[in-house]
Amino acid sequence: MSSDAPVTFLTQDAFDRLVAELEHLSTTGREEIAKRIEAAREEGDLKENGGYHAAKDEQGKQEARIRTLQHLLKTATVSEAPESHGVVESGTVITAVVAGGEERFLLGNREIAVGSELDVYSEASPVGAAILGLKEGEKTSYTAPNGREIAVEIVKVETYNGQ
Repeated sequence: MSSDAPVTFLTQDAFDRLVAELEHLSTTGREEIAKRIEAAREEGDLKENGGYHAAKDEQGKQEARIRTLQHLLKTATVSEAPESHGVVESGTVITAVVAGGEERFLLGNREIAVGSELDVYSEASPVGAAILGLKEGEKTSYTAPNGREIAVEIVKVETYNGQ
């Protein structure tokens, strides 16, 4: 990871919640999946055993989530949301005119805003990378995945208060 990579911050609540989820998935969750796979395996022919394949798929998703959580918890900075100074940074709530329509969203990791109605954009997303470091009133554009150029104007930058 380069030193100029955006820092993903997590609130203490989000960090604690994710640690608990990782602990559950790594222990009880793995045991439950192993039991389901074993029970389905005992039913016979694995080629036509829907329960077995469903359990194996779920196991793969669970292991992917474990890896994601391990990486996130290892690399994130635990702190309060940064105090807004009118500059777009990770952990701030942005009001922006995007493609002609006003949007309000959190820039950061979606794990921070669990339970919030805010949309969340990653700093690595096309819009996130384009606006990171901009000040209120500044304009830019970014190329959407479909190749279209999207105009963005930063209207307001606020401190994230957990809602």
